[in-house]
Amino acid sequence: MDLEVSEPIDFSSGDHQHLVQKAADDNIQSKSARSYGTSSSTHGPQQTHGNPHSKAGEQGDTYVVEISAETTTEDSNPLSGPFSEAAIRRAFIVKVFFLLSVQLLITGAIISLFLFWKALRVWVVKNPWFTYALLPAFFVVFIILACCGKLCRQVPANYILLGLFTILQGLLLGTVSVFCNAEEVLWATAATALVTISLTLFALQTKCDFTLLSGMLFVLLFVLIIYGILLIFIRSYWLHLLYAGLGTVIFSLYLVMDVQLMVGGRHHHSNLHPEEYVFAALNIYMDIINLFLFILQLIGLGR
Repeated sequence: MDLEVSEPIDFSSGDHQHLVQKAADDNIQSKSARSYGTSSSTHGPQQTHGNPHSKAGEQGDTYVVEISAETTTEDSNPLSGPFSEAAIRRAFIVKVFFLLSVQLLITGAIISLFLFWKALRVWVVKNPWFTYALLPAFFVVFIILACCGKLCRQVPANYILLGLFTILQGLLLGTVSVFCNAEEVLWATAATALVTISLTLFALQTKCDFTLLSGMLFVLLFVLIIYGILLIFIRSYWLHLLYAGLGTVIFSLYLVMDVQLMVGGRHHHSNLHPEEYVFAALNIYMDIINLFLFILQLIGLGR
């Protein structure tokens, strides 16, 4: 008996079981028929010569099964993965926005101290070593958060590192605000809040997938860094204005992309894990802070 299966078989769904059972039943029936034919031939005249099925009876049954490539549930279900359930994604988004709100409140409170406390402003201006001492500590904590993925998933280490990073970032922004007018900082804060809310709503509603621009945005960020280094040695109003405008555009796109990465769903790239809510909050927080700095620079150049 020859059994040939031309259609693909999904072994994960159990479609092969009825084929195996059918093959076993046909095998039993064929053996019964052969045994019946043998017993009848012992009582009657032997007519085995010229029988076209005599050689086929001596050979074992041949089964030809064509099996397609292995199909799994993850391939058939595009929503499978760590965010397969909507409740998991919803809890992840709530955690990210909660941490982000706390970070922004802490940062705003620290900046307000440097902005409205005159004695502190004078002390920072007279002691520049304070700013230089904050920089290495800030970059060390930032590198740990960005590179140590396992540590960012461990509680409470991830919260401690994120809180320390937020405080250091707030202190650095406070030292920057000392050299700016209070009105400029307030206008920059209001503009940043308006832009952030607008871009977040745009990222949640638009059908455009900005996660595909990750490579291009990285190249633009690298160009922006080199451009900023050159401006240290070049004193030009228009070049500084162009630099501030380019930085505002780049980090606006980064904000939209990071929000879509957090939301996931239909977007092409969404490699975040449910336990990486600290990393997601850190990305959006840095986008907002950089956006604030470039808007502050635009306002300062405009005045």
